[in-house]
Amino acid sequence: MKKKHALSGPLLLAAYFILLTACNNSSTVEKLKIPYEKYTMQNGLQVVLHTDHSDPVIAYAIMYHVGSGREKPGKTGFAHLFEHLLFGGSENVPAGKFDQVIEEMGGSNNGFTTRDVTTYFEIFPENALERILWLESDRMGYFINSVTPHLLALQQNVVQNEKRQREDNTPYGFTDYVIDKYLYPSDHPYHWEVIGEMQDLKNATIDDVRNYYSKFYGPGNATLVLSGDFDPDSVKILLNKYFSEIKPHGEVEKRGPMTVTLERTKRLYHEDEFANAPELTMVWPVPQQYARDSYALDFLASILADGKKAPFYKVLVKEKQLTSETNAYDNKSELAGEFTISIRANEGKSLKDIEKAVSEAFDRFEKDGITENDVERIKATSEKSFYSGLSSVMNKSFRLAFYNTFLDNPGYIEKDLENIKAVTTADIMSVYQKYIKGKPHIVTSFVPKGRLDLAADSSVEAEVKTENIKEATQVPITEEGNEQVVKTPSGIDRAVEPPAGKEPMVRAPRVWRAQLSNGIRVYGIENKELPLVSLTFAFDGGVWQDSIKLPGVASMVASVLPQGTKNRTPEDLEEQTELLGSAIEMYPGREELYLSSDMLSRNFDKTVSLIREIILEPRWDSTEFSLARTRTLNSIIQGQAQPGRVASLTFYRMIYGTGNIFGYNSLGSVESMKSIKLENLKSYFDKCFSPTVTRIMVAGNISEEQVLAALKPLETDWKSRDVVFNTYESPVKPGKSAIYFVDMPGSKQSVIYAGYPALSRENPDWVKADFINYRLGGAFTSILNQILREQKGYTYGASSQFSEMKTVAPFIVATSVRSDATFESLGIIRDQLEKYRNGISDSDVSFIRNCIIRANALRFETNDALADMLATMSKYNFPDDYIIRDEGVVRNMTAAESKSIIDRYIVPDNMYYIVVGDKATQMAPLEKIGFGKPVLAKP
Repeated sequence: MKKKHALSGPLLLAAYFILLTACNNSSTVEKLKIPYEKYTMQNGLQVVLHTDHSDPVIAYAIMYHVGSGREKPGKTGFAHLFEHLLFGGSENVPAGKFDQVIEEMGGSNNGFTTRDVTTYFEIFPENALERILWLESDRMGYFINSVTPHLLALQQNVVQNEKRQREDNTPYGFTDYVIDKYLYPSDHPYHWEVIGEMQDLKNATIDDVRNYYSKFYGPGNATLVLSGDFDPDSVKILLNKYFSEIKPHGEVEKRGPMTVTLERTKRLYHEDEFANAPELTMVWPVPQQYARDSYALDFLASILADGKKAPFYKVLVKEKQLTSETNAYDNKSELAGEFTISIRANEGKSLKDIEKAVSEAFDRFEKDGITENDVERIKATSEKSFYSGLSSVMNKSFRLAFYNTFLDNPGYIEKDLENIKAVTTADIMSVYQKYIKGKPHIVTSFVPKGRLDLAADSSVEAEVKTENIKEATQVPITEEGNEQVVKTPSGIDRAVEPPAGKEPMVRAPRVWRAQLSNGIRVYGIENKELPLVSLTFAFDGGVWQDSIKLPGVASMVASVLPQGTKNRTPEDLEEQTELLGSAIEMYPGREELYLSSDMLSRNFDKTVSLIREIILEPRWDSTEFSLARTRTLNSIIQGQAQPGRVASLTFYRMIYGTGNIFGYNSLGSVESMKSIKLENLKSYFDKCFSPTVTRIMVAGNISEEQVLAALKPLETDWKSRDVVFNTYESPVKPGKSAIYFVDMPGSKQSVIYAGYPALSRENPDWVKADFINYRLGGAFTSILNQILREQKGYTYGASSQFSEMKTVAPFIVATSVRSDATFESLGIIRDQLEKYRNGISDSDVSFIRNCIIRANALRFETNDALADMLATMSKYNFPDDYIIRDEGVVRNMTAAESKSIIDRYIVPDNMYYIVVGDKATQMAPLEKIGFGKPVLAKP
């Protein structure tokens, strides 16, 4: 255990948690305090420091109190665009170097923009601290002179592609656009989306950048948070060195709540080009974040729509079968809030009927009321959620930053949780009456093109700006000039990259193993930082055990098995689980089914007892089976309208063919869902579930002895049986490359997949293949991403990877590009794969080695990360120190060895190329790529 450094200066103790637990229908309070120190530099920069010596890791976050809510009409999307610009280099850090430095130190970085804030963050090994402060201070105080027309145009195109990918080319993507436009008046800061309008993004100028920086990006409008393994006294010296000379600039006026009211209900519809099922969204204006009533509104949302006892679930899902899922939530921002109900209809169901059913569900809620048990259940799950929210130093940094930015109090979490604890049944009914019942609201009906008959009554068309793919909005990217950057004077030589500290000693955590008498293998890591445990059961087989004549059975087993037990109804099991503050879910993998649970340490035994009942006393509830089948059918049908999903399914169909179950949708097909019976699930369970094919991974604040004691009943009562696994021929790469095109008429982007069946994770070459992929497409600085995004502006991102499975798994290149850049992008992918076969340099090898090995310092911080490590170890029978073993492989890689692996596994002339896009405008030119005439494939 490391020696802990004492905090110096004024010490502020913040209570990070007031834990709320359900015990005999009463709340007990437990406190966990975490120290932080806050001070303000002379230039106005607010600094919050929190030390955490559990891992040699540090998180940095800088939060500027500016988001899209500070924009003006005609300048929308600028806050987010500016966020992108800040990754493009600064006066002393040339373009591209920022990310290279962080990656080579083993760190990662990103940013996000909301209506109210823009945040930049990194997580990195402790020895990279001074370099991070050098980088971050340069882009805070020494950035603006480095902005060029080339950089601005490039990022304008990147952000436009992000908008296409997340909104324009996605079913229901314009929902928030419509809600913001019609809920908030035109002069309200939330009248537009964070991403902004296409034309506004195109019209942004260098002067806009300078003015925005001058007004909003001064140190006095920012909160800097460091959380992790550092000495506060040393950090203050570094902060003073790099940040104190940054001049204050800009005055940002403070704003109070700006909640809105509606005079009447507004009913709107939009014919969605990509949706194939209608969706109803209802939104009521409510108070802002941290307002007293906002806490009760959270409870109201949960009681209305979460779980099997919720009135929305009972009426809309179970009784009327209008939908397979109901959602309600309070979407809170700094100035205002939105209480939202969102319901996507089952096939053939009308939003008229759904709206009527919503009214009926509200009546049911009023009639049945709220029980104390409902309130205690929510408080119990809140306890675990708050602990989980502090599982990493990065999450702690965000929490401190948000509290300080919005409330000028990093320690507000104590009051925040007191407010949750104080919520009563009366409070919940009060906010329902005050904000929801009979109050004007927004109603949106998003319906498939040509199906206005499915919209809610009295709806009028919403104004939505859609892009003509033949005239895609873009900004010409000028050639990068040789302009000299005028450097702002500094008291230190900022052009000199500071040295890194001593490399941290990274030790793999101690793993314990046990094999139970019935054959179950158990793997554990004890992590005492928080009173939480992550538990995962892996049942080997998964989708692999499905029949190609009836795909989807494994997925249905995962959906139905955890719904009740022999002596517990689905509702009772759900309630008992939630009262423990636990969560139990099951999901299918290609080679295993997973049952996972996160819980409080003190409730480990009781949660394991419930899991034992699920496995040994399955209920096989016929109603739950019917609901699960409907839910799965919805996913299959709706997936047919999602370009990314279609591309993935088409790619795997090509890789594995019709003779291998992996060539089919793991959820099944519309036809198989209509044929699957409950008996098929029981048969799968009887044939494929056994202790001998079960692995259990446990990570968290619990000892080996406690785990094995809790598992004793499962060991005693679950008898082993032989399991016979399906066999399939291993896929082989194609003799020559070909392009397969799937038509999605009107698609604003083309989704591109390229790859072939490469190798198994068990193959000794896999670590080497993963190594050589890093430079090609395995990181933000990779060749594919840098060219397609950072040089051409065709995409929001491009990547490649070698997948991990026991069977032969594919090498995959994936990206989504602007529709009219399809031909150029596919050509770039082909050319860069071919060029990569020339090999990589010694400097590339050194860079990759540093990135991979140093990043291992970040791999052991959270319970989930530890559980994932155990899952890999147990699946492939790797030794406890397999990460250290893999490090040895990485350390020994050379340029010559890399060339040998590249020759073996980067084979652009023996790959499947999949394009999902607009056939009318994009398919024909692809014949010129050189892989023959594109083949039109079915989705």
